[in-house]
Amino acid sequence: MGTQAPTDHLHYDDSKTVDNRTAEEKAIDEWLPITSSRNAKWWYSAFHNVTAMVGAGVLSLPYAMSKLGWGPGVTVMVLSWIITLYTLWQMVEMHEMVPGKRFDRYHELGQHAFGEKLGLWIVVPQQLVVEVGVDIVYMVTGGKSLKKFHDLVCSKPCKDIKTTYFIMIFASVHFVLSHLPNFNSISGVSLAAAVMSLSYSTIAWGASVKKGVQPDVEYGYKATTTAGTLFNFFGALGDVAFAYAGHNVVLEIQATIPSKPGKPSKVPMWRGVVVAYIVVALCYFPVAFIGYWMFGNSVEDNVLLSLNKPTWLIAMANMFVVVHVIGSYQIYAMPVFDMIETVLVKKLRFKPSWTLRFVSRNIYVAFTMFVGLTFPFFGGLLGFFGGFAFAPTTYFLPCIMWLAVYKPRRYSLSWITNWICIILGVLLMVIAPIGGLRQIILEAKTYKFYS
Repeated sequence: MGTQAPTDHLHYDDSKTVDNRTAEEKAIDEWLPITSSRNAKWWYSAFHNVTAMVGAGVLSLPYAMSKLGWGPGVTVMVLSWIITLYTLWQMVEMHEMVPGKRFDRYHELGQHAFGEKLGLWIVVPQQLVVEVGVDIVYMVTGGKSLKKFHDLVCSKPCKDIKTTYFIMIFASVHFVLSHLPNFNSISGVSLAAAVMSLSYSTIAWGASVKKGVQPDVEYGYKATTTAGTLFNFFGALGDVAFAYAGHNVVLEIQATIPSKPGKPSKVPMWRGVVVAYIVVALCYFPVAFIGYWMFGNSVEDNVLLSLNKPTWLIAMANMFVVVHVIGSYQIYAMPVFDMIETVLVKKLRFKPSWTLRFVSRNIYVAFTMFVGLTFPFFGGLLGFFGGFAFAPTTYFLPCIMWLAVYKPRRYSLSWITNWICIILGVLLMVIAPIGGLRQIILEAKTYKFYS
C-alpha cells in the first residue's frame, strides 16, 4: 500500500508465546462468538467484507451523485475508495503487531493505542453507533424492499399492507438466524448476501443502460437555493461515508482466520480484502456513475424506483436486496452479540449458556425492530449520528492508532499520508451530520408514527 508497516521491532513469532489464561478464561473465549472459531479461509474474508461493505446504500449512490455533481461526486467516490482501502490495510497489519497477541476486536486495538480505559471509551461508543445503527437501517431497508417486491408482484386486487408489517416479517428471520453461534457459522448466509449484492448492483446499472439517457436529463443541482444545495452536498457526503462502514467488523473477521508461526493471519486476510474491494468497485462505481448519467438530478433516492420496467427484473432485484441485508444484519450484529455476552459473562458473572445467548440476542433483535418500526426515516438519523461515528472508525481512527503505535518519522510518506486521511476524515465528520440533521427536520414534519 505504499507505506510499509515498520515491523522490525514487532516481529511476529508465535513460538515464544505463553498462554497465561486460566481454564475458565479459555472456556469463555471458546464460547464467545468472535474467538470461538479460528478455521476460516481467505475467501471467508472476501465475502464477509463484501457483505459488510456493499450495503443497500449502493442503490442511493446515484442520488448522492445528483447532490454532489459530476466533478465533486467522482472525486469523493474515488478518494473514499482509496482512503478506506488504505485504512483497512492498516487495521489488517495492526491485528498482530504485538508478538504472540491478536487484537481480535476493534476496542482491543484502541486500548493498545490509547490505554485501557481511554481506548474503550473512544472506540466502543462509536463502534456501537455504527453497528446498531446499520442493523436498524437494514431492518427498515429489508421491510421496505419486501413491500416493494409485494407491490410489484401482486396485481391490482391486492390489499395494501403497511410497511410496519413487512419490517416485522423481516425481523422474524433474525429471531432465528441470530442464534447461529459465531462468524464461521454464518458464512453460508454471508456468501449468499455477497452474491446478491453483486447481482442487484448489476441489475441496477444494467437496467439503467437499457433504459438509456432520459430525454429531459439535467445534471445541474436540483435545489433552488444556495443553502439547499449546500445542505444536500453535506448530506450526500454522509451517504458516501455510510457506504464504507466495513472497518467496524474487519478485526473481528480477521479473528476467525488461523495464525501460525511464519503464516500470520494478515496474509490470507489481505488477499480476501483485495478481492472484496475489487467487488466493491464493480458494485459502487457503475451504479453511481451510470445511474446518474442516465437520470441526472431526477434520479430517485433508490435507483430501482427510477426503473419501473421490466417489472419482474426490478421485483427480483428487490428480493436480492432482502437476501443481502439479511446477511449484512448478521455480520454487524455478531460483534454486538460478542460485546453483550462478554459483559454478561465476564463483568456480571453469568454462566455461559444457550439460555443466556437466546434471551440476550432476542432482546437485541427486538430492540432494532422496535426502533426501525418507530423511526423508518432512520437513514436521516444515521446521517446525523453516523457522521460522528462512521467517519472516525473508517476514515481516520486507524490512522491515529498507526501514528500512536508505530510513530513514523515526521514528514515521512507514512506520516504525511496518515495526516491527509485524518484531516479529510475530520472534515467529513464535522459537515456530514449537518445534512443529516436537515433531512430529519424535513421528514419529521410530515411523519406519522407506525404508518
